[in-house]
Amino acid sequence: MKYRMIGGDPRTRREVSVLSLGAMLFGTATDEATSYAILDRFVEAGGTFVDTANNYAYWVNGTQGGESEALLGRWRRSRGVTDEVVIATKLGGRPNAPATGLSHDLEGLSAQVIRESSERSRERLGVDKLDLLYAHAYLEGSKVPLAETVEAFGGLVEDGTVGLLGASNHWVWRLERARNLAAAAGLPGYEVLQYHHSYLRPRTDLPTLRSEDGNLGVVGGNLLSYLRAEPELTLVAYSPLLGGGYVRDDKPFDAAFDHPGTPRRLAALREVAKETGASLNQVVLAWLMGGDIPMIPLVGASSVEQLEESLAAVDLELTAQQRTTLDAAY
Repeated sequence: MKYRMIGGDPRTRREVSVLSLGAMLFGTATDEATSYAILDRFVEAGGTFVDTANNYAYWVNGTQGGESEALLGRWRRSRGVTDEVVIATKLGGRPNAPATGLSHDLEGLSAQVIRESSERSRERLGVDKLDLLYAHAYLEGSKVPLAETVEAFGGLVEDGTVGLLGASNHWVWRLERARNLAAAAGLPGYEVLQYHHSYLRPRTDLPTLRSEDGNLGVVGGNLLSYLRAEPELTLVAYSPLLGGGYVRDDKPFDAAFDHPGTPRRLAALREVAKETGASLNQVVLAWLMGGDIPMIPLVGASSVEQLEESLAAVDLELTAQQRTTLDAAY
């Protein structure tokens, strides 16, 4: 395994594995025994960065979520895991009532929600302090002042119940405004960003459930430019393997990838995979981890075998020419 540092403050920064394990479906679609086996293998391989959220995975069984956090809490206790494994969680996207599909009625990011939901996450995970807490899924039309959200998150760090702060699925202008507000108030701000990113580039202009202006949760040019200008920030790239779309014919890409650039990039990806002898998935992960903007891929797994493929990508080193082949395809 390889490692990198996230966060800048010596008091809160953490060294984490360059590959993160997503626990979204643990405790719901992925049963407890299988979830434990995947977690055990990840840690055995040197993995130290696990991701969840307080709303995972409400849509599977028609709940409000919390199953993933609760399973991770049970796993931690059963294995005697303490702070050697960094567990990131999120709040703000939990539905206010049980739901079987993506809900519009979410808890949001008010000061009260941030205090209460973070406390419940600590209880489910069985920890006194959350290693990394994200503001999850900005709600278009939210009436909560951004300063209220910033102050509430900063307060959690100051009182010692949260280490690092992050944001997931927000417009870039809101990230910058929030970080400026935090700096002006002398408060900790967002240091880790979590967005959907992969080798194939989807259209970001298509309306979504969260915004009619486009997909605010996908990495685009604005966010890449922002990361280049702010190298102290860390990007965690979720769903990098597109739900199996690179390697499974029964998992077609969604409509956002239906544009002329997709077949050209797929051709380049297949060329590099053939040269390296690695799978398409492994080349994608290696491309993300070793690029000029280093990223931490967040991979899911429903079996130990799937996890093994991702773990092997950590040791795949792409040559400069192979990166040029991949980057030049549009």
